[in-house]
Amino acid sequence: MPSPHNINQDHEAHHLDRPQPQPQPTHQPRNRPPKKRLVTHQNGNTNIFIWLLAILCTIIAIGVVIGGVVVFIGYIVIHPRVPTISIANAHLDLFRNDYAGLLQTQVNIRVMAKNGNFKAHATFSNIKLKLSYEGQGIAFMVADPFDVPKNSSRYLDYVVQSSSIPLTPDQIEDVDDTWKRNIVGFDLKGDARTQWRIGPFGSFKFGCKLECQLKFHPLNGSYIPSRCTSQSK
Repeated sequence: MPSPHNINQDHEAHHLDRPQPQPQPTHQPRNRPPKKRLVTHQNGNTNIFIWLLAILCTIIAIGVVIGGVVVFIGYIVIHPRVPTISIANAHLDLFRNDYAGLLQTQVNIRVMAKNGNFKAHATFSNIKLKLSYEGQGIAFMVADPFDVPKNSSRYLDYVVQSSSIPLTPDQIEDVDDTWKRNIVGFDLKGDARTQWRIGPFGSFKFGCKLECQLKFHPLNGSYIPSRCTSQSK
């Protein structure tokens, strides 16, 4: 006969057949960098000097932004322009050379000082212009400081007369060729200082340089118009 089946033994055996739970590995805590903390007093409050520094930086930043906006708007409204000097007109009164190779000449030159600013007067100073022919200086043209009202011009008239200028053989040939072509040129170089004040924006100072050639018809002394205006330097 079959042996009787023990229910308790079977249950125990079935229990023993189950897989046993494995122990979970324990994780070691990682080394984390310490957190940065704001400098505080012993009572935990933020340092008062840091707050003052932050407020000061904010005020400066706001002031810079406001100043930039004001300057930009002022430039758009006023639109400042650098005053200039230029040649308005001229005339060759005398141009003569003799057989000894001596040249005599006289030039009438009108210089225009222009202030194109609609909101400010301008001052011109240190005006010094040199007129020369074939590399030989004829005369210097100077002027005392003067003011030009806003959006206006002032004219300076010069009568430049040279003494007898000795010419080299090559220069004598150039003079003869000048008469044949009926065109003669004089070199004009110089500079000046300009200054003008625009409301609360302060005073502006610029140097200007003038360099060009004045051309004439020696047969009648008429001026050949050309652009001759100063440039900022």
